Amino acid sequence: MDGNPDRTPASSLRIQDSDAWIRAQIVPFGVFMGFLLLLQVFASLFGWSHPAAPWWRHWPEQWIYPLQTLVTLVLLARWWKYYEFRWSWKWSIAGVIFGAVGIGFWLLPTVMYDRLGLTGETTGWQKWLGLASRTKGFNPAEAFGDGTPAFWAALVMRFVRAVVVVALVEEILWRAFMMRFVVDWEGDYWKRPFGEPSWKSYAIVTALFMVAHAPVDYAGAFVYGSLTYLLCIWSKNLGACVIMHGVANLLMGLFAIGYGKYGLW
Repeated sequence: MDGNPDRTPASSLRIQDSDAWIRAQIVPFGVFMGFLLLLQVFASLFGWSHPAAPWWRHWPEQWIYPLQTLVTLVLLARWWKYYEFRWSWKWSIAGVIFGAVGIGFWLLPTVMYDRLGLTGETTGWQKWLGLASRTKGFNPAEAFGDGTPAFWAALVMRFVRAVVVVALVEEILWRAFMMRFVVDWEGDYWKRPFGEPSWKSYAIVTALFMVAHAPVDYAGAFVYGSLTYLLCIWSKNLGACVIMHGVANLLMGLFAIGYGKYGLW
């Protein structure tokens, strides 16, 4: 049941305890991004790509990503009561469909790269659309060997990170918080209803979503972000947006592993 969005316990907490609600929307995403900064700092100061380097220095993402996942999950659990998911079978199914379509557009450039027989780095419109090989990236087989227990542990944690944590922290920030904030940042924006349509929120949130990703993903992020905005204002359901994001990341991960496109994630 969807219920009345203004009568759920989470909605009441949003109105009555706005400071805690704001922290709940922002802090998990901020901590998640902080671990990415930690990865960059560690890699630049202590990373070592020599064949004799221990795995934790050669591939620091293999331990920083799992730590990032666990810490962020703890924060999400701490503030869970503040999230207005309003889970619904109807909108969850819509989220699955939107997620499959959205990630199809995201993956299209690298599929086109292969189908066109391209090699090396692209230029012009091909680069602008994100046509690239995307083969260099997160590959646990490089660090632990294919099929080893460590390989499977790293792979499972990578999927938990992408399908659960990323889907939650990004949709909570972009849809539950930022879409409200940008339309009424000088007022009581936390009192505004979820999924309120606004060209201003669409433009700003979609642009921010794009720049939060690598330039090679800008075109895909624009289409995907636009579809998520459409689902958001149509369903008025945060859970549907989370399902969409989780399904999209699941399919992207399976595609990356199946076709060696590790640069996608």
